[in-house]
Amino acid sequence: MPSTKEYLNFVLEQLSGGEDVTYRPMMGEYIIYCRGKVVGGIYDDRFLVKPTKSAKLLLPDAPTEIPYEGAKAMLLPDVDDRQLLAELVSAVADDLPEPKKRK
Repeated sequence: MPSTKEYLNFVLEQLSGGEDVTYRPMMGEYIIYCRGKVVGGIYDDRFLVKPTKSAKLLLPDAPTEIPYEGAKAMLLPDVDDRQLLAELVSAVADDLPEPKKRK
């Protein structure tokens, strides 16, 4: 089941207090970027983030979910906590390497 544009807009609104957050639609789902780095995505109307070291520290009790068959498990944060989400997305972006430049 593809994710809805309404859920995407809700998550983006929750992340609006944070820094440079963008998205890209991909096969009925949405990839979420912070400062040009993939920090997570919206899969089946669930916002999932990469389980980086900082994400695990900020969300020690968060459940893990599989975004799609064959993918690695990701963390499922509480999307109602705007402050935590902004901090989480920024921390995950800090943990990730710079994106490779396209030729």
